[in-house]
Amino acid sequence: PKFFYDIKGSELFEKICSLPEYYPTRTEISILEQLQEDLLEYLDESFRLVELGSGSSTKTRLILDIFEKFQSKMEYFPIDISDILAESSEILQSHYENLHITGIIDTYEGGLEFLKNYDTKKNLIIFLGSSYGNFSPENGVQFLKKIHSTMKSGDLFLIGLDLVKDYSILESAYNDSKGVTAAFNLNVLSRINDELDADFDLNNFAHHSVYNEQSQRIEMYLKSLTNQTVVISQSNITIPLRKDELIHTEFSHKFKPSQLNSLFEDIGFEVKHIWCDEKKYFSLTLLSKK
Repeated sequence: PKFFYDIKGSELFEKICSLPEYYPTRTEISILEQLQEDLLEYLDESFRLVELGSGSSTKTRLILDIFEKFQSKMEYFPIDISDILAESSEILQSHYENLHITGIIDTYEGGLEFLKNYDTKKNLIIFLGSSYGNFSPENGVQFLKKIHSTMKSGDLFLIGLDLVKDYSILESAYNDSKGVTAAFNLNVLSRINDELDADFDLNNFAHHSVYNEQSQRIEMYLKSLTNQTVVISQSNITIPLRKDELIHTEFSHKFKPSQLNSLFEDIGFEVKHIWCDEKKYFSLTLLSKK
């Protein structure tokens, strides 16, 4: 799913976040607005903010507002694979005179490895949104182990997780009435056309997503609307597709509150606090290294 996020894909995702059907962003923001006093108990002037996936600066500002209460000079290290990082950093810089930003355009793993031996300053690493759900369960555990291995004693990690809920709410969130999610999904084919010299005809594909209750995940696909053959010239690959055949583009796993403690503690994290909204749609979990 990281390949969704070129400039156009990032802009489309920002539009998705404001859609009425897409509850995760506004729900997570409501939790962030409520946890500010709680989070203050765990932070002091020795912390910097590190964000995996800078995206929109809206949620970042809510965390920086907490830092501003006890720091005269704030440090922020956003890590993002998309060049939109520069734009989002400029927006943040305009809001905080006492903010020093060091942007890292890299994978999360690469950025964390860079920070591992950067200095001795403590990090609050935040991974907001529900991006963790894009990992398969096995890869997700490996990713959490990677974060755990790069954390110093005293570092903290705040992660957002989308929770299991009625399937109709989930499916409408990924099948919005304005078709923005469909454009976001189809944009990955545009990237392949532009960057790998392919000949996908976007009119021959449709966005398709369903909730798999047994696996607790939204499954997102692009459905071929006809029998067709696609050529990716740069890789010398020819792909025959049948009508209704699916190209898998994303999983978005959801979690039960009862699964959270074991998910993190098995890796070696200590759960400091779990915050949820009133409807139990979304969670934010604060972790430290045991």
